Order: sequence, then structure tokens, then C-alpha cells
Amino acid sequence: MAQYSGETTIDKIVAKVDNYIVLKSDLEASYREAQANPNFGDVTKCQVLEQLVVEKLLLAKAEIDSVVVEDARVELDLDRRMQMMTSRYGEETIEEQFGKSIAELKEEMRDDIRNQLVVQEMQGTISQDIEVTPAEVRKFFNAIPRDSLPFYSSEVAVAQIVKEPTVSRAQKEIARQQLQDIRERILNGEDFAKLAKEFSNDPGSAQYGGELGFVERGQFVPEFEAAALKMEAGDLSQPIESDFGFHLIELIERRGNRYSSRHILIKPNSSELDVKAAEEFLDSLRTQIMTDTITFEKAAKEYSDEKGESGGPGSGGFFLGADGSNRISTENLDPVIFFTIDTMDIGTITQPLVYRTPSGEPAVRILYLKSKSRPHVANLKDDYQKIYNAALQEKRARLMQEWFGDARKQVYIEVDPEYDHCDVGNSI
Repeated sequence: MAQYSGETTIDKIVAKVDNYIVLKSDLEASYREAQANPNFGDVTKCQVLEQLVVEKLLLAKAEIDSVVVEDARVELDLDRRMQMMTSRYGEETIEEQFGKSIAELKEEMRDDIRNQLVVQEMQGTISQDIEVTPAEVRKFFNAIPRDSLPFYSSEVAVAQIVKEPTVSRAQKEIARQQLQDIRERILNGEDFAKLAKEFSNDPGSAQYGGELGFVERGQFVPEFEAAALKMEAGDLSQPIESDFGFHLIELIERRGNRYSSRHILIKPNSSELDVKAAEEFLDSLRTQIMTDTITFEKAAKEYSDEKGESGGPGSGGFFLGADGSNRISTENLDPVIFFTIDTMDIGTITQPLVYRTPSGEPAVRILYLKSKSRPHVANLKDDYQKIYNAALQEKRARLMQEWFGDARKQVYIEVDPEYDHCDVGNSI
């Protein structure tokens, strides 16, 4: 039973796609969610129903084509989402809100996550080889009425080089000894899970008592995996060092190339001297860039410690816009970065700036403002990448429509007569 607008409605099936169904409660919940999302605009219930049927069609066709998603990928995505939720709202708040433990919520979400990943896999398989030529981009742009061209706010090309302090041997030894003390407490009878929740610096696993679940070989860093796979079930390792810090590992079970383990991670803290050394390194690198010994982009690729795709070595340090270009709207910049570059001249580089990473660790960076545009109406010269992406998306949509037409011949679709006016079967 579900309530909508104060009335009680008996749930029922509103669409069938082979062995998959869409319930009225699913439709109503998705419709409310779409209405609450400002990015969706004035979406209709028929559009939402069509989208749900399309998702079921992709799942049904994935079964026919034997498209699967590995368990390890599902677990990684599930852990990532739960970590984001708990870091934002807190474990206790989430459990109180849903009336269930985190482990129970993960179990409930698993099938939905798997289906979402299968849908993504199918969509990628269908459109993976699509490209658009410069001529197609111009044709797409010229077909847009002049009074319908989008208006873009101010955009900047800004890059960073990040240096994480190199932790001294003394700080590493402090972390190693702390983990050794925890190991002794476990050997003396204290509960591993309780100590993991109290001390582990890995928020993703600490909330589960350090448990990491079953994974295939190659999922974890080599140092961790090499130690875990040498152990017998129930063994407790010595502190193992990796790029993440020091791990205390317990092997729970092994099944061929898959194994289940739990760990307690202790990250060494950076000292003030470590941070100062990072500042001095970036100050020297800044001088080399300003004297044209090396370009900012090359220096970012060779020396930046930033691990993200945007603002990392792969992009030459540049923050990436939604279209994948190195021009990003000032509205989407981190406020600290925005207020820093707001007073900068084009072509200048800041002095080394100490800041905190999203995980709370100290780091140092320099920022480079390459360009800044004024708000403007879209044009091919300034906005080619955005227009290219829009043309590519339009071409993909046309291909998907053709694919759906062929897929419908292999998949049974039935929509409840109540929604005949939506014309879902014919619009796919």
C-alpha cells in the first residue's frame, strides 16, 4: 500500500517488459523525484513512465545479449555510494531515517545498483563507436534558431598543481606503532570490529568493522593483496605499508581467486616541517614555470599529486567543465578557488597555498589562471566543445531510437490501459 495526495491506492503493475515490471508505486515515486529535480524541467508522468520502460527494455535486452556486470564492480559502486551518504549525513542519521542498519540498506540497494550498471553497460555498448565530424557540428549549430542559442555565464580556464606533504620516517613510525598496539589488543582478546570502528582511517570500511567483502584478485593495492593472499583464514598480519598508510589485515575466507578480508588503516600525519617542505617544492617549481623552464601543464603532469580527473595530472592540472573542456563556469568552481582567482590577472600563478583535501588531509597547491571569458551567447569559436557534445548527444539519441525500434521486435512490452494516452509502446 502506498499513499499519494492523502489517498490510499492499491499498488499494481503498470507496465511489463519481458520478465521485468514497473509498479505504480515506482512510477509515482520516480515522478515525484523528477518534479523535485530542477534539472528535469516540466516533466510529465508519461515521460517518466517511458523512461522506466526504456530502462526495463535495456535490462531485458541485456539478458538476451548476455551482458553482465561483475560482482566486484557492483560492490565497489555500492560502497562508494554508501560512503558518500554516511560522510554527508552520518551513519546514525541514515539508520534512524530508514529504520535499518547500513548493512541492511546495502543489501536492499544491491539489485538496483546492479541493474543501473547493466543499463549503463548496454547504453555504452550501443553508442560506443559514435563520432561527429566538424561538418556535422557546424550543421547542428546552424540549425539552431538564432533566438534559441544558449547564453553562457563567465567561464575560466584555471589549473592547479598539488603537492601532498611527504610524511617523515618519524611520523610513519608513530603510525606503525599505533597499529602494532592495536594488533596486540586484538591478540589479547579485544574485538577487531570494535577497534576498526574506533581507530580505522578508512571510513568506507570502518563503519562495517573493517570488512571489505569478497573481491577478485587485482582489486586492492599490491602490498595489501600480497599480504592477504599469503595468509590463512583467521590470520592477523603485521602492519603492512601502502600508499594509503599502514594496514592491519585479517583474512576471513578465500575461494579460489576471490577472498574476503577486513582491515584497520592508520594514516601517518604530516608534520609542520613536511608541509613546509611541500611549500618550498612548489615555490621552486613556480619559479621554473615563470622563467619558461617548464610549462604549467607539463609540470602538473609530472609533479602534481592530485588524483582526481578534473584538476589532476591527466588534464594538465586544469579543472574540467561539464563538456570535458578546460573551461569551467565560475558557478561550478570551489568557492575557495573562485575567491582566489577573482583577484588574479590572466596568466598569473599564485604563491603556494596550504589547504585541506576533501578527506581532511593538509596539502599545498599553486593556481594558474589561463583565461577568463565574459558572459556571452553561444558561438562556434568560443564554445566548440559544448556544441560538439550537444551534436554528439543528438546523434546518440537518434541511434538509440533506432536501436529501440529493433529491440522491441525481440522484447514483449505491455502497458496498462490506464496509460494508453501516453502512447509509450509507439514512442519508444
